[in-house]
Amino acid sequence: MEYLITFLEGIISFISPCMLPMLPIYISYFAGGSGDKKRGITRAIAFVLGFTLVFTALGLFAGSLGAALRQYQTIVNIVCGVLVIIFGLSYLEVIHLPFFKGVQKEHEIDSFFSALAFGAVYSISLTPCVGAFLGSALMMAATGNGLKGAILLLVYSLGLGIPFILSAVLLDSLKGTFNWIKGHYKIINRICGIFLILVGLAMAFGLMNRLLSIFS
Repeated sequence: MEYLITFLEGIISFISPCMLPMLPIYISYFAGGSGDKKRGITRAIAFVLGFTLVFTALGLFAGSLGAALRQYQTIVNIVCGVLVIIFGLSYLEVIHLPFFKGVQKEHEIDSFFSALAFGAVYSISLTPCVGAFLGSALMMAATGNGLKGAILLLVYSLGLGIPFILSAVLLDSLKGTFNWIKGHYKIINRICGIFLILVGLAMAFGLMNRLLSIFS
């Protein structure tokens, strides 16, 4: 159940208002401005691999920290759950968290390894853009252990990265879909906010552990 939730959080991060509109520009960077689709796809994969490595390392750290605080598990669950609820309220615009803003900068990408480095470095500036859902995934990781935390953030990265790679392959075919998503950001953000609040409540009240025992 947790892995499904973090995968969905990755997908929702991909269609966030500050991520999706920049997608054609990213793909253009990866292609080196030449329109070389194969080159663009290869470098998109490297970019995804770059931020996956960073996010997985963050998951390992969060999970290890959570394991060290195992005797305070109830408190950890409540604190993490409340933080996720706050993230949800920010999506509903009940409260304003100004650090959840996208960072849009141009970078030169001229090789597979520069795209890999770009993904690793950009994961830091990407954090404000996908912060609510990345934060939720990290809070969930903190309720487990190091290995589980790493796997959870790997799954989150796959949720964010797979649509990214598919978009590099099918960019022209998906323009209509992207335009529809952009035109419905208000309702999408509300759904995202409610989703985060429900996840936060489940974590805070220990319902997540009960659900895991049911599906395990």
